Amino acid sequence: MLKVDFCGIRLKNPTRLASGILGVTAQSLIRVARSGAGAVTMKSVGPKEREGHNNPTVIDLECGLLNAVGLPTPGYKNMEEEMEELKELKKLDVPLIGSVYGTTVGEFVEVAQWLCDHRPSAIELDMSCPNAEWGGSVFAHSAEVAKELVEKVKNVSGKIPVIAKLSPNTHLINEVGIACEEAGADALCAINTLSAMSINIEAKRPVLHFKRGGLSGPALKPVAVRCIYDLFEHVSIPIIGEGGCTSGRDAIEFLQAGATVVGVGSAVRYEGIELFGKICDEMKKWIKQNGYTNVKQLVGIAHENG
Repeated sequence: MLKVDFCGIRLKNPTRLASGILGVTAQSLIRVARSGAGAVTMKSVGPKEREGHNNPTVIDLECGLLNAVGLPTPGYKNMEEEMEELKELKKLDVPLIGSVYGTTVGEFVEVAQWLCDHRPSAIELDMSCPNAEWGGSVFAHSAEVAKELVEKVKNVSGKIPVIAKLSPNTHLINEVGIACEEAGADALCAINTLSAMSINIEAKRPVLHFKRGGLSGPALKPVAVRCIYDLFEHVSIPIIGEGGCTSGRDAIEFLQAGATVVGVGSAVRYEGIELFGKICDEMKKWIKQNGYTNVKQLVGIAHENG
């Protein structure tokens, strides 16, 4: 009932652990896989060791999480032991999506080429992080730059699918999505976090050390649904819907907007890894109650009735 085909990859259900949440160690990813996630995503790996931003980097807001962790990474050259441990995921039959970033197109290609040697199920390009000091979002704010990035990574990825992660912080998201598809992207992810800020009015200064951060959680969901819906009308490649999913009903809303796979991230912080099983159970119940037989029937259905 919940099985889906995503870029030729078979998932037992349409949920995936989003990048940046519990993806730091091999063991945490394995735990999430055993909890029922359809796929898991590594935390983004960069070209060289990076500590990220100074604290405070994550705060709870009434509407979600605000973070400026700053893409910490050991650097891909220090990841060999971790990649060996992740082979355990193959025994669990849960796809592993690798996430990469760089400060230049060349660095993206460098890290992606290394990752391809470890044969992940797919590679996600974190081209839209809103809280990197080099302006990481610029890759997802220009159709021309995004196209160049995807084309060059596709040149080294071989048969491994490439996913372009898009930004809600631009009015050009549809144009960027189209450019990524034209460049050979196998799928899109919509969306990354929304650029935001919080100020401590007693201290009279931004709460985060980096000042600005990325907003995730329930407040992001309506933005994500709109982006997924719009992209579905402009591209023919699959979409991972991501941003604020906390329940089976949320997941179904993403699917109806046009997503094939639904990412779950910030909600795991509050409800634990058991959330994946709960979302799947709620989806099954809704599907049966509404006269459908499988989850694929829901993808994009809101476009037929809108």
